[in-house]
Amino acid sequence: MPIEVNGKSFETDEEGYLANINDWEPGVAEVMSKEDDLELTDEHWDIINFLREYYEEYQIAPAVRVLTKAVGKKMGKDKGNSKYLYGLFPYGPAKQACRYAGLPKPTGCV
Repeated sequence: MPIEVNGKSFETDEEGYLANINDWEPGVAEVMSKEDDLELTDEHWDIINFLREYYEEYQIAPAVRVLTKAVGKKMGKDKGNSKYLYGLFPYGPAKQACRYAGLPKPTGCV
């Protein structure tokens, strides 16, 4: 089902992930978060941008364990833990944050 962002239509798969990761723009995350009743803060954007950089470097969307470890390495232990990340993305930090970041569903996520 496509989503509308600033008058443009973006194709998504059956789970709501962008069909083409190159279509992503920040408005996509805003629309998706509103659908989830979530207000994006700077902390959310830190993780979304981190994921986009991670994907650019490794060409893979990290599962939650890998994400937690990588965030901890780059942003410190206070942010690199499950409690913090689930607080931001209650539907699953890897799954929900990757969707907002326009990335594919992480491998190993149900």
